[in-house]
Amino acid sequence: MRRKHAVLGLAALTPGLVAVGVFGQEGEWGASYPGWKHPADIAEAIDRGAAGLEEVRRAGLEVFTGRFTREDGYGDGPFDPAEWLEDPVAFGHRPTLQGNGQLLRVNGLDAQSCNECHSIVSHRTNPPQLGIGGVGGMVQNAIIMPSLIDVADAADDRVSHQPGHDPDLVLEADGAADFNGRFANPPFLFGGGGVELLAKEMTADLQELLDLASASPAGTVVPLDTHDVHFGTLLALGGGDVDLSGVEGVGPKDPTGVEPAEVLVVRPFGRKGDNFSMRDFDRTAMQFHFGIQPVEVVDPDGIGGVDEDGDGVADEIGVLEMSALHVFDVTNPVPRTLPLNGNSQAGLQHFLEIGCASCHRPFLETRAREIPLAHPEVATDPSANVYLEIDLVAVGFEPAPGGGVFVPLFADLKRHRMGPRLAESFERADLEQDEFTTARLWGVADTAPYLHDGRATTLFEAIELHGGEAQAARDAFLALPESARERLLKFLSRLRVPRRPNEELLKQGPSGPRARGRR
Repeated sequence: MRRKHAVLGLAALTPGLVAVGVFGQEGEWGASYPGWKHPADIAEAIDRGAAGLEEVRRAGLEVFTGRFTREDGYGDGPFDPAEWLEDPVAFGHRPTLQGNGQLLRVNGLDAQSCNECHSIVSHRTNPPQLGIGGVGGMVQNAIIMPSLIDVADAADDRVSHQPGHDPDLVLEADGAADFNGRFANPPFLFGGGGVELLAKEMTADLQELLDLASASPAGTVVPLDTHDVHFGTLLALGGGDVDLSGVEGVGPKDPTGVEPAEVLVVRPFGRKGDNFSMRDFDRTAMQFHFGIQPVEVVDPDGIGGVDEDGDGVADEIGVLEMSALHVFDVTNPVPRTLPLNGNSQAGLQHFLEIGCASCHRPFLETRAREIPLAHPEVATDPSANVYLEIDLVAVGFEPAPGGGVFVPLFADLKRHRMGPRLAESFERADLEQDEFTTARLWGVADTAPYLHDGRATTLFEAIELHGGEAQAARDAFLALPESARERLLKFLSRLRVPRRPNEELLKQGPSGPRARGRR
């Protein structure tokens, strides 16, 4: 029998059966509400006062901090040589390190809980402040789908994987441990609800602009502007077709064969902009880091009893558990900006004047104040299948005059080319190697190391490494007098993480953000 985790009241119910996901055997809610099968049942219970959103948040916290074991389905199924030959880095039947049968580390299977990689609230203090939902240090970096890790400088990336080079090129020991894969430093979850709401509203706008271009006469140019961010243009070709070559900062490098609607989805999560919602990120993370297969991925029709990886455990994490995790994700507290004094106020002015804010936008504004949560999610239609809406003002976002909220993220949710010094070397990439989603600077004073892989130990180093589209701003920063650079860095030191984030969920009580079901 699978072990019980500390039960916070959410049983993993999937259509047709009572599952025993990470909350163990039927928990309090499972016993009280044995008919719950869909996230909409959560919303209905909240609406009629039978359950509180805070209980769902605590259940999501339990998923986030809970320690997965083999009894829960941790790890992939038996190694499959045929699958390995087809794709040696795909997850599901990965090899394990030294054949230990469970861990791999260099391509996932590298942690037992989400919080292992998101445990540093602040690196500004010594010792660092640990907690729930923070960043990861260098040792917590994810090593993603590597096919070459040349720690001894015994290979040459010009020979190993870069196209267009002579395979007989003589090996050069150049001091570079060549790597064919991705190396990603974990960011924090704080403020994620505002980021997701912005992305959903942007996506909805881009889809409407696509419809406009599709219905326009050939030759019509439609600007892709939403929330004061420019994503390029569409060119109408007539007959419902559009030219995507003018799209910027969203979609794959080569959109050939990709539906235009899929291209025009804002994906703010992941260093490269891979995921359109926090739940979308969670689905991949569960499989990559733990070998835990969400029912909504391997059994979307809810048949029940599906053990896709063949590890002997079916229904490894249910739809309701993933929904609770999503609720926890988007209700994480908001980073804060400390009051600015003379020096930091001057630093903000320098930040604006030299062009940092062209990408690191101090704030964006949503139209709505409630974030819609959906299952199943439809990337191209954020309004589809919504079962719950959560008030982000109650989470800590400041209301905006237009009826939405201010999201002080210091980013634009767009990808940008950052130059050769920050380029990855990943042959499977469907994006440019030096293209990354604009880093959100809120909380940056607490979140060293910096950049996508944590290579910068200080903010000065991070700025100096900027190139590509950020080259001019970087050069302008370095051209400032030292006193002005110090004032700009002083301003960045005022961008802090929340105080004691998520600790209120460790206490029992009815208070918490407001939510309502979607009828």
